[in-house]
Amino acid sequence: MKVIRHIVAHGRVQGVGYRAFVEDAALRLDLEGWVRNRRDGAVEAVFSGDNDVVARMVEACRRGPSAAYVDGVDVADVDAELLRVRPPGERFSVLATV
Repeated sequence: MKVIRHIVAHGRVQGVGYRAFVEDAALRLDLEGWVRNRRDGAVEAVFSGDNDVVARMVEACRRGPSAAYVDGVDVADVDAELLRVRPPGERFSVLATV
């Protein structure tokens, strides 16, 4: 079953390669979506794919890269509208900070 999940990662997740880590993992898992920094210090992302693959991605986000310290990850099911934030034609995007 295909799902779309929105995550917000909290902790030391900016300036430590977290977005690159997420992009690399998402591409390896063949997921659609995007990742971006937020001005409040969090990182948010949207993943679309098979339920078990997205679940693996969310678990990877809970760990993050070695330089990160993830305090927590909020997860919510969302609809396809949030996928439209990425540029047309891109499977997975790193977006500008909001």
